[in-house]
Amino acid sequence: MGFGLQDILTKVLMLPGIVIALSFHEFAHAWMSDKLGDPTPRRQGRLTLNPLAHIDWIGFATLLIIGFGWGQPVQIDASYYKNKRRDEFLVGIAGVTMNLILAVIFSIPVRLMRNYFMSGSGSSAMMLQNVFLILLYAVMINLVLMIFNLIPCPPLDGFGILTQIFKLDKYDWWYPLYQKGTIILLILIVTRMTGRIITPMVTILMNILVYR
Repeated sequence: MGFGLQDILTKVLMLPGIVIALSFHEFAHAWMSDKLGDPTPRRQGRLTLNPLAHIDWIGFATLLIIGFGWGQPVQIDASYYKNKRRDEFLVGIAGVTMNLILAVIFSIPVRLMRNYFMSGSGSSAMMLQNVFLILLYAVMINLVLMIFNLIPCPPLDGFGILTQIFKLDKYDWWYPLYQKGTIILLILIVTRMTGRIITPMVTILMNILVYR
C-alpha cells in the first residue's frame, strides 16, 4: 500500500518532533552519566544535541513509519559512579524524563493555538496550522518514546529502571533474560503488544496535556 500526498505531508511534519525526541532522549542519558562522573559519553561525542550523534537510523525509520522507535544507545561505564545502583537508576530515568519535559513544553503553545484554528482561515492560517501540527506531533512523539522506553523489557530503559529499584540483577534469571531482550522486544512489536500498551497511555496523556 503506497503513501498518498497527505501521508507524506504528515511524515514531513512529524520529522522535527522525531529528531528532537530521539536526540534529547539520548543526550539526557549522556549528560546524566557525565554529571555522575562517567567520562565515557563525553569521550564518544555523545554530550551534544547534534542529532547525527544520537540517531539510530533503523529506530528513526520505525518511529516515522510505525509510530515508535529508538535512538543509538549511550554507552556508560558504571565503575565511575559513587553509588552504582542509584546512579544507574538516574541515568536510566533521565531519557524518559527528558521526553516528558519536552512533551509538556510543546503542549503549552499547542493549547494556546487551539482556539485560533477554530475560527482562522486563509493561507496564513494554513501555514500556522502546519506549525500547530508540528508542535502537536512533537508532543505525541515524545510521549510515544517515553512510554515505549518505559516498557519493562530489555534493552529498554524500563527494564533497567526496574532492575535498580528492585535489585533484579541478583536473580539467576536476570542475565539470560537480558541477553534475550532484543528478541523478546521484537516479538512484542510484531505481535503489536507494544501498541496495545503505548496507544491507550499516550491517549490519556494527550488528553491531559492538550485536550483537557
